[in-house]
Amino acid sequence: MRKATQSLIGQGPKAATAAIQQALRGIKEAPDAAPKAEAHVMRDINPPPAGGAAPQPGPKPESARPEPQRQAPPEAGAKAPAPPFVGGFESPFQNQAASKMRERGAALKDLVPELMAGLDRLGTEGLSGFKMPSFELPGGGSASAGPALPGKFIDASFSNSAGTRSYKLYVPSTYTGAPTPLVVMLHGCTQNPDDFATGTQMNALAEEMHFLVVYPAQSQQANVSRCWNWFNAADQQRDQGEPSIIAGITRTVADQYAVDRGQVYVAGLSAGGAMATIMGTLYPDLYAAVGVHSGLPFAAAHDLPSAMAAMQGNLARNANMSGNLAAAVPIIVFHGDRDTTVHPANGHELAARGARHAGKAPVVEPGSVPHGHNYTRTVHHREDGSPQAEHWTIHGAGHAWSGGSAHGTYTDGKGPDASREMMRFFKTAR
Repeated sequence: MRKATQSLIGQGPKAATAAIQQALRGIKEAPDAAPKAEAHVMRDINPPPAGGAAPQPGPKPESARPEPQRQAPPEAGAKAPAPPFVGGFESPFQNQAASKMRERGAALKDLVPELMAGLDRLGTEGLSGFKMPSFELPGGGSASAGPALPGKFIDASFSNSAGTRSYKLYVPSTYTGAPTPLVVMLHGCTQNPDDFATGTQMNALAEEMHFLVVYPAQSQQANVSRCWNWFNAADQQRDQGEPSIIAGITRTVADQYAVDRGQVYVAGLSAGGAMATIMGTLYPDLYAAVGVHSGLPFAAAHDLPSAMAAMQGNLARNANMSGNLAAAVPIIVFHGDRDTTVHPANGHELAARGARHAGKAPVVEPGSVPHGHNYTRTVHHREDGSPQAEHWTIHGAGHAWSGGSAHGTYTDGKGPDASREMMRFFKTAR
């Protein structure tokens, strides 16, 4: 395995990336693969492991955190760890053909991290511009068109010295030119603006609650899986890299439309949630509040190895996490306690950081969605009573947008409705 890795690294990052992608396709297209299970209503990028065992939190950031239990890797299951952003297989292996597939997958999991580590070392040896992509195993689901809406969904693009990104802007039919809130939505890996808009149903809320929504799109040139590069140190700096592009898109929309500059918000899922945290940290003058679903704290990683550690919940490994620039920007966090892609410890850490700017003791409110998930909502208020940080732990949920539409990918229709609750929080967090 090492000889193969060294050979590929010697051929350069493109050859190594191609080899990994080919290996992944080999698993997906294997003729002796086990048949997929019947489609579920819940589209989860990484379903809970067999037997129902939930991942457990990593190092405890504050006394309010649940008691720590065993750690779980970002991939579902208690055995071999997987590389970042991998999805889970849809059903258990039950026959000989499935056993062969499992053996191939195990071999691949041994190879991919070694390749990634080797390529990361190359970055320190003169290939600093190379961005190792993240990979998805089969089973992520697919998007389909949702109900038509009366507003306009406009295609555009933005360019600066850091690069070019396309984006889509939803202008609701209720827009009259009066000062209007703006929400910036950052999609997760393998998603795009149309898929993310459909899954989160944020455009429908824009019609109902009268606000603009813009969806920046990550390009495959920047990351082959369309993940925002939240784990790159270069993309954690104000006015540099991807943050400068997203901020530029935000300002462009605010200049072209009647946007209330005091009601500009940013939210995201998974890699997009991690990038939303970066944007709120670096641009507290631009964004009034942040929404993070299944994401990670600012500076949780600075390269691929530290990204893998953070996604597993090993936050203590990342010493630069405590030295962030976080301002008192209100934040609302959603995280499933059975998320095996991004460990729930990240949600706890995000809420703990936000709570540092609160002045009152937290209020803990358990709840449930009829025929859906139970949840625990923890709210931290400022001295004046306004919300500073709100943390929703969704019991039994995995790595998917809570309350989302099954027409989009990586959604969990069992609620609570993260989109609606984010908008409620944004409007009260002043």
